[in-house]
Amino acid sequence: MNSDNNHEKMSTGIILAQLKEIAAAVMYAAEGTSLQQVLERIAQVSKDLVKVRFSALGVPDGRGGLRYFEVAGMTPEERAVMSRLPTGRGLLGSIMTDRKNLRIERMQDDPRSAGFCKAHPIMTSLLGVPIQIGKQLFGILYLCDREDGLPFTQEDEWVVETLAGYAALAIAGSQLREQQNRLTLMEERERIGMELHDGVIQSLYAIGMHLDLMRMNGGGGENELMVTIHSLNDVIEDIRRYIMNLHSSDMHQKTVYERLQDMLSRLHTPDNLNITLAATHDKPLFTPATFEAICQMANEAISNAVRHAEATSITVSTEEANNWFGIVIADNGKGFDASAIASHNGLGLRNLYQRAALHGGQVAVDSEPGKGTRVSIRIPIRMV
Repeated sequence: MNSDNNHEKMSTGIILAQLKEIAAAVMYAAEGTSLQQVLERIAQVSKDLVKVRFSALGVPDGRGGLRYFEVAGMTPEERAVMSRLPTGRGLLGSIMTDRKNLRIERMQDDPRSAGFCKAHPIMTSLLGVPIQIGKQLFGILYLCDREDGLPFTQEDEWVVETLAGYAALAIAGSQLREQQNRLTLMEERERIGMELHDGVIQSLYAIGMHLDLMRMNGGGGENELMVTIHSLNDVIEDIRRYIMNLHSSDMHQKTVYERLQDMLSRLHTPDNLNITLAATHDKPLFTPATFEAICQMANEAISNAVRHAEATSITVSTEEANNWFGIVIADNGKGFDASAIASHNGLGLRNLYQRAALHGGQVAVDSEPGKGTRVSIRIPIRMV
């Protein structure tokens, strides 16, 4: 009897640990800054959780095809040589239509299979699960070929099905944020249109009438001309201000500290993790678009630390010196062998390096097993 109780406790403990791992993985995915990044992360974490060679997430377009298709396990070069991406037919179409899990040892033998396109990687086994809430289908998550070569198990199916349940909420939340952003932009455009009509356009009419009067009166004097030019400059400045407001909203009014604090407030962190922010209270010396990219880099590094480091403390600090702006993210976690960064597929550092390079910046990673990790991001200051 005691043996049965102990076995039941062990099984319950394993299930709880798996649920915690799944929840943490989807929280990381949900922190993506766009719907596409959320989908990319869900595909990646599902690959990591079940340990498969390939995983992918397709989002239906409502017309029998796929609006988005994100894959983990293939390089950009491998995707580029494929004659086409999946379009939602065959086995994928079956999952979309039936809304049921699909576990197959050999896809090629299934009569529903539509086959692979030219240059498609060889794949054999399939585990596909619909991502849905009630009758609302948000996507299809499917995995191919376990790394150990064994067929997919019932436990694998349970893990992916549970992950899909969380993923549906993450995708729904990301779609809602994008809809809210579009609505905000439309409202902002309407406001600017009203201001342009009531302010700028009326001013232009007045200037036009004044120029007509000057023409009819023989051109007017130099002072009159200077007044008209000054009025035109004021209108041009109004238009420039409206355009800047449209693109940057109130972001340019916030300090570096406020922007980073806003970013940190959106992170999901464990109760035992303390994040300290030491940043300047000055406004960013960048365009809103550039500083948004810097914040995205910091968000990626902090999310990596939260997810992988097993740290109890993370410090985020900024510095400005010699026309460089820097952000340092340091944690007291387990660390890793920095010389083997390339082998850490789950660290998400590739995007960090690419974004920094786009802005002429640099990223340095300093870490050792047992000694925590320090990520330094440096971007040259170009006065705005």
